[in-house]
Amino acid sequence: MLIHPHIDPVAIAIGPLAVHWYGLTYLLAFGLFVLLGRARLAHQPFSAGADGRDWLKSDIEDILFLGVLGVVLGGRVGYCLFYMPAYYAAHPLEVLAVWQGGMSFHGGLLGVLVAMLWFAHSRGVRFLRVTDLIAPCVPTGLAAGRLGNFINGELWGRVADPSLPWAMVFRGAGDLPRHPSQIYQLLLEGLLLFVLLWLYARKPRYLGQVSAVFLMGYGALRFIAEYFREPDAHLGLLDLGLSMGQWLCLPMVLGGAVMMVWATQRRVA
Repeated sequence: MLIHPHIDPVAIAIGPLAVHWYGLTYLLAFGLFVLLGRARLAHQPFSAGADGRDWLKSDIEDILFLGVLGVVLGGRVGYCLFYMPAYYAAHPLEVLAVWQGGMSFHGGLLGVLVAMLWFAHSRGVRFLRVTDLIAPCVPTGLAAGRLGNFINGELWGRVADPSLPWAMVFRGAGDLPRHPSQIYQLLLEGLLLFVLLWLYARKPRYLGQVSAVFLMGYGALRFIAEYFREPDAHLGLLDLGLSMGQWLCLPMVLGGAVMMVWATQRRVA
């Protein structure tokens, strides 16, 4: 068995100023998004002036700013609604206490979609054009976030067979070996999804198809990874032995499949 390495959460400390590893992974995610987003502008249809406008590098920076707001606000509200609705209904002011932790990817996704709807409206472009632009740029940010989870030794996996070569004991999770599910998610929802989406989006696609592949791909890969991740202690496993994360992924897969059929039938370039 492996022992999770004790990594100081503070990467750099200068006097009272402390920079945490988790914060650095967020900076890494933002930097990768900007680089990949600018590279996407060289792909069709953006290089040809999609929706009758010249796409600029500054558009990527504006999208990032709005996306961060969507992730933070949507992620927090989503966590309160999906994972602890009764508690936050009784303590509504604590919804604002983001420093206490508690974020939901699916809530963050909804927040980002609202932010992108605003961007599309303000620029006079199609909403799905914006989501098609950014979809391949998102998984590397997810991978960076999972790396931060692993460094912090949080969101560990379910108990594993001790004979598993990479089974790991996490501090605070007892003495039993567990799956390093943060690494599984980094590899699946992060790197694998990025490679698949990037290759798929390199060729001309109909409006909405790239977004559909993201929804189906993330939903399916997260669903698989959840089988190795310890469910939330206050929820446990829900109906059919599925976790809350898995139940939230099912609408993503279904919605992505419906969107793919719709986009293929419409054939809008």
